[in-house]
Amino acid sequence: MAQVEATTERVVAADAEKVLDALADYRGTRQKLLPEQFSEYEVREGGDGEGTLVHWKLQATSKRVRDCLLEVSEPTDGELVEKDRNSTMVTTWRVTPAGEGRARVVVTSTWKGAGGIGGFFERTFAPKGLGRIYDAVLARLAAEVEK
Repeated sequence: MAQVEATTERVVAADAEKVLDALADYRGTRQKLLPEQFSEYEVREGGDGEGTLVHWKLQATSKRVRDCLLEVSEPTDGELVEKDRNSTMVTTWRVTPAGEGRARVVVTSTWKGAGGIGGFFERTFAPKGLGRIYDAVLARLAAEVEK
């Protein structure tokens, strides 16, 4: 099984701290950022960054729905890590200053892909599909924090 990785990024017109606070607000802001591929959103523990346990379903393709139960940690300043208890998927959000009143947000998801021909297609197409989904999340994040 090979490691699969999907990464996307965006610079937003808001301070890094404000952007990270919005991403870490699982009880309020975060649900508003999720496009139609996400469903059954539920905060089960916490709700503000480190220690949060959040559930959602992610429909990455018409045939594939991931049932995600994510543990949130903040291992370093400017970073949120979501580890899925139901799979090998780990999503890391990094927020860094990008000039006066601007922040760069980089989101990277990694997981152990399937082997064989199915794994080939997963490694080829899944990163692009997930990247499009996270592009939509980042667009909504920008709209939220640039108000």
